[in-house]
Amino acid sequence: MKRLIRKTFVAILLTGGATMAFAQQQMPPIPVDPNVRIGKLDNGLTYYIRHNALPEKQADFYIAQKVGSILEDDNQRGLAHFLEHMCFNGTTHFPDNTLREWLESIGVKFGANLNAYTSIDETVYNINNVPVTRESVVDSCLLILHDWANDLTLDPKEIDKERGVIHEEWRTGMGAMMRMYETVLPVLYKDSKYAYRLPIGTMEVVDNFPYQALRDYYEKWYRPDQQGIVVVGDINVDSIENKIKRMFSPIEMPENPAERTYFPVPDNDEPLIAVAKDKEQNVPIIYLFHKHEAVKPEEKGNMDYMVYSYLTSMIESMLNTRLEELTQKADAPFIQAFAGDGDYLLSKTKGAFMGIAAAKEDGILTAMEALMREIERVRQFGFTASEYARAKADYLRSLEVAYNERDKQRTNSYVKEYVRHFIDNEPIPGIENEYPLMNQIVPNIPVEAVNQVMKQLIQEKNIALSVFCPEKEGMKYPTEAELKAVIDKVKAEKLEPYVDKVSNEPLLKEKPQAGKVVKTEQGAFGSTILTLSNGVRVIVKPTDFKADEIRMKAFSPGGNSLFDDKDVLQFSVMNEVVPLGGLGNFSAVDLSKVLAGKVASVNASVSTLTEGLGGSCSPKDLETMLQLVYLNFTAPRMDQEAFQSYIQRGKAALANQAANPMSTFNDSLAVALYNHHPRALRLKAEMMDKVDYNKIMELYKNRYAEAGDFTFLLVGNIDLATATPLIEQYLGGLPTISRKENFRDPKMDIRKGDYENNFIRDMETAKSSIMMVYSGNCPYTLKNKIMMSMFDQLLDILYTRTVREEAGGTYGVSSWASISKYPQEEGTLNIYFDTDPNRREQMVGLIKQGLQDFIANGPATEDLNKVKEYMLKTYQQNQKENGYWMGALNEFYWTGLDMNKDYEATVNGVTIDDLKAFAKAFIGQNNVIEVSMSTPATK
Repeated sequence: MKRLIRKTFVAILLTGGATMAFAQQQMPPIPVDPNVRIGKLDNGLTYYIRHNALPEKQADFYIAQKVGSILEDDNQRGLAHFLEHMCFNGTTHFPDNTLREWLESIGVKFGANLNAYTSIDETVYNINNVPVTRESVVDSCLLILHDWANDLTLDPKEIDKERGVIHEEWRTGMGAMMRMYETVLPVLYKDSKYAYRLPIGTMEVVDNFPYQALRDYYEKWYRPDQQGIVVVGDINVDSIENKIKRMFSPIEMPENPAERTYFPVPDNDEPLIAVAKDKEQNVPIIYLFHKHEAVKPEEKGNMDYMVYSYLTSMIESMLNTRLEELTQKADAPFIQAFAGDGDYLLSKTKGAFMGIAAAKEDGILTAMEALMREIERVRQFGFTASEYARAKADYLRSLEVAYNERDKQRTNSYVKEYVRHFIDNEPIPGIENEYPLMNQIVPNIPVEAVNQVMKQLIQEKNIALSVFCPEKEGMKYPTEAELKAVIDKVKAEKLEPYVDKVSNEPLLKEKPQAGKVVKTEQGAFGSTILTLSNGVRVIVKPTDFKADEIRMKAFSPGGNSLFDDKDVLQFSVMNEVVPLGGLGNFSAVDLSKVLAGKVASVNASVSTLTEGLGGSCSPKDLETMLQLVYLNFTAPRMDQEAFQSYIQRGKAALANQAANPMSTFNDSLAVALYNHHPRALRLKAEMMDKVDYNKIMELYKNRYAEAGDFTFLLVGNIDLATATPLIEQYLGGLPTISRKENFRDPKMDIRKGDYENNFIRDMETAKSSIMMVYSGNCPYTLKNKIMMSMFDQLLDILYTRTVREEAGGTYGVSSWASISKYPQEEGTLNIYFDTDPNRREQMVGLIKQGLQDFIANGPATEDLNKVKEYMLKTYQQNQKENGYWMGALNEFYWTGLDMNKDYEATVNGVTIDDLKAFAKAFIGQNNVIEVSMSTPATK
């Protein structure tokens, strides 16, 4: 890779005169952000500490381990991941489940704020959004990190309980893709340990390993020289550093520690080719790898690595734009395609330039050929100057946005950077350094440098290819020889360079006739309401939470509820079809070109009860965003070629969807909920030829013919005086036909009463999937919405305790609940989980028993307090989020409900008796739907 970098800079030297002196010298080191304190204890443990007050009075605590499943022996497969689970099941200072219990008592929710992951080469634990107003909380969180590092109890009783949980995690995750990965990895990683080290491991090991094996693994690999502590947030850096030194320094390195090996991946002269089949796979997927040497961690310290990263990002951006352009053609060779450079699948020790394509069932070789051809075309001819100019403009603009937001970055963004620095030595210059450095360097890097890097990434050898296919009768599968022949064919082809079609035409040739603000008044939450001469209402809330962000949302009552049921196919795909054509005089492809270097986007969508728009922009691109709004109303464009591509790709994507068991499950659930209502449509391949482009555009234009009943919400760094003339120009210029309307009730009501459909379906992995839906009348009030949210969260806590931990019956129970205002006030509670089909009835019984116990006794006091703490913490955090205020304004002006004013008092005021009564009134309406899909039970 160093040789590659040197060659790259030879190219710069030859073509970019301004860079000559720079390129002839040793590249300087990348500066380290001075705002982060990095230290290393004598025992080898590394720490990163930074003060950051967004969100205020909160902090994140992480411990990263350079340890993962690659370090397991064959008889240990799954222990790295198992150990991660055990960190939540008992430590010296937090026995049993007290770690989770205590954290949840201060508003740190398990799953959302408290979590971990195990990968091939790393394991990372996190405690996020911790309220740190009390010093004792900081001490306790550091103590948890300390215990994770060195003081797990690994109680045999807890280990045995967790075996069931992990077995259920395996059951939930063992779908078609995972099964095929297990098939192809031994081929793609021939003669490498990576062939058999997926973190989930084997269930034989998980179910049977001796207790001492886990302790031995823990003591061997969880040690200070492989551990990094990261603490970022509204904290005192000096104090945290002293605490870390005092608490972690006594941890001793083991004598004669095992060497932490990073395992190599061999090169290959001939292509490595693997074809896998699975009965539950929907569409063929092609993975094409051009392997190359990885940048070693020690090579990432100088500026050449930052420049190299920039160059590969340019390659990815430009090539993916070309691939997306190909999908717009009527005879598109693939359903979708993507390319990028990074690690070779699982391994840090080998890099790869990867292309992925989803293919038609009868077009695997065609898709692979097209994918490889576009990669080869770039290797031979490179990119054009105009393509590079746009990609470079986008890069520099994104860099500018990051710099403008330098004082508004959330804590978690810094944490992620420091974890990657510890694990992989990724640079952390800080945007204050990166912005001026890259602004000096990037303008002097010519397109020839980008093209030279591409030539180095794609070599003659080291190709690996895998194809994941549906297993079905009558399908023709490519042979290894056929796939190899495609590789040879493309390499031998005489290709033509890509031609970039560029237009200098402005986004909007003529400005519309401007309207006027005819009324200004005070709005909710410190907003200002502007009523325009065409009836459009614009609600503006300036904030200083983000320096470079304005969010936009617009809504109008009506939606597809006003369409006839007979047109359900047309309006069900409307939001996908309309953007295919682009806007004004620009195709979708050309539109992205004309917007290069701008931070502005708008998307229109028609939902059941409203038609609307969503968008965002940088303050200096506000006019561009408003122009896009105007074009979405007045100039949606049709593109027959892009539409034909959509139809053909849609048919291919849907042709085999029934192979996925969840497709059957979702069909059954829709029938259970809506009893064959015509609007409960699931798109199928045979329907695609009945999609009527003209009808869709007719329906769309009908919804956007009248702007006078639209409400626009603008939230962010927006200056009202500057913005008002632009609002008058573009929103005031929107069309109106003086139409008064509202939505209608489409009568798509959830089935009432008690309904069950528990059916059997053959699946490749034995499993039961269960969905239970409770529904009923529920007045749309602030208190009821809060209690419904509490009910949902309390059930999560309850079922984690009973169904997951005590019974070991599932990896997790997901519950989500809501109350809707329109077309009628109604609440729904959804409960979903996977389990062993032999235990389905038992687990459903636990779910129902939990609800009955809740109605009879209410939640435990400590559980209710946990939920309140989390909700109040989140509320305080949200006060400085543009997204929160956009939601609050939308709620207020759509439903009339103020979700902000009395929120804290209402949360604090909810009692156990309130929740008992709420649950009884809601569940007591006895509207429950249960749908389960199971493989045949076996004993």
